[in-house]
Amino acid sequence: MKDTLTIISQRKSVRHFTGREVSDGQIEVLLRAAMAAPSAKNKQVWEFVVINERSLLDRLAALLPYARMLTQSPVAIVVCGDLSKHTGESALNWVSDCSAASENLLLAAESLGLGAVWTAAFPYADREAAVRQATCLPEHITPLAVIPVGYPAKAELVKDKWHPEKIHYNQW
Repeated sequence: MKDTLTIISQRKSVRHFTGREVSDGQIEVLLRAAMAAPSAKNKQVWEFVVINERSLLDRLAALLPYARMLTQSPVAIVVCGDLSKHTGESALNWVSDCSAASENLLLAAESLGLGAVWTAAFPYADREAAVRQATCLPEHITPLAVIPVGYPAKAELVKDKWHPEKIHYNQW
């Protein structure tokens, strides 16, 4: 297994999959990693829908403009937030909480030799509605992202995102 910093630096968006099945054990590892994320006030607002039915994956691929790769992935995980757990000034904390869970999931996929990519549902009303309808989400649950997961069909290049000019110490 690779060390944490290597996993972080090698994480990439994978949009082409072999179709090879992802095991239930691997899915549990991904979900455990997602649920290990920090959350505001420890509310743990995340909820997850695991999609492994080919017809539903294909249906979502047709409905979501940037998730066409769902036709190739054997599984997808919809990361959702329970809006009933944050209210008032903290109402938008669900986005940060679910984003942290999504990143943990993506890093766990990389560590397992799987590929994954974050495709946004929130804040696009049409995408949210498509995911909500396809997965029968209750009204208080909002989808943040649909994450296709599978074995990479090809070696993806890691993008160098290091830009020292974006670092500022003490003041701008």
